Amino acid sequence: MIMNLVSKSTLLGAALACLSATASAQMLINGAGATFPYPIYSKWFDEYAKVDPSVRFNYQSIGSGGGQKQILAQTVDFGASDGPMSDDNLGKAPGKILHIPTVAGADVLSYNLPGDPKLKMDGQTIVDLFLGKITKWNDPRITGQNPEVKLPDVDVVVVHRSDGSGTTYIWVDYLSSVSKEWESKVGRGTSVNWPAGLGGKGNEGVTGQIKQLPGAVGYVELAYAIQNKLPYAAVKNSAGTYISPTLQSITAALATAKIPEDFRFSMVNPPGEKAYPIAGCTWLLVYEQQKDSAKGKKLVEFLNWAITKGEGMAESLNYAALPESVQKQVLDRIKTIKY
Repeated sequence: MIMNLVSKSTLLGAALACLSATASAQMLINGAGATFPYPIYSKWFDEYAKVDPSVRFNYQSIGSGGGQKQILAQTVDFGASDGPMSDDNLGKAPGKILHIPTVAGADVLSYNLPGDPKLKMDGQTIVDLFLGKITKWNDPRITGQNPEVKLPDVDVVVVHRSDGSGTTYIWVDYLSSVSKEWESKVGRGTSVNWPAGLGGKGNEGVTGQIKQLPGAVGYVELAYAIQNKLPYAAVKNSAGTYISPTLQSITAALATAKIPEDFRFSMVNPPGEKAYPIAGCTWLLVYEQQKDSAKGKKLVEFLNWAITKGEGMAESLNYAALPESVQKQVLDRIKTIKY
């Protein structure tokens, strides 16, 4: 009996030592940035741990502005952003930063109204809401597009992002594309001076504000609206059709995008009857020349997996996968990363 206990104790000690060695041998790759793709990136990192248990990803969902700042400061191994980096920001980098597109998603206009009605909105009405020109939900500009819905005489409470955000970039890129007034007064960027409303941090923060505040209206990434059972509007596209954000309508928007050599592109307000107008791509930001050879090798292996195997997981989380032709271009770009 004593011998049996000793042998079990020895085996347990050996197993713990083995686990400890595995844990200490595990490489940690740090990333930070966009909240827009956080649901799918979390899925990818979990799944990839099964593919390569020697590496673990630590991703901080802090917003695209934060992701751009941290990759510039080289405090992370990769950044993430839904707005492409500006020429000015790229010029500040200590080395060449590559934009690696991953998936496309949609910004949705979400709201808190009795009965969760399915609303229709055109671009100008959305602009007027966010400029603070529409202050009541029964405003004729909204009721005129939704005659079948009994809209209440309730104050509109605009909710927007308080942090630097790629979700914001896609949103204001769209508003600028449909309104000269918005473009001149507010403009584009991951962070803007909002004419009206309350701020929330991250897609999570805006989602929480909308859920809590009667009469609230804000913009969040589609996956967050679906996960939190928030209603969202069908938006009038450039062809004059009210389109709901779906995998198909995001894919239709992505199919029309003109993708340049550096992969920095916009896909808002595209042509086509089936295209949802407020969609955007999201990018991982990595240095072409990796400082740490071992980490660089592991990061490249992950990127190759993400753009091939990972893309197949996009649909289940309401993101559009990159078309195969674009996947091939991205894989060629990944080959240029040096470590």
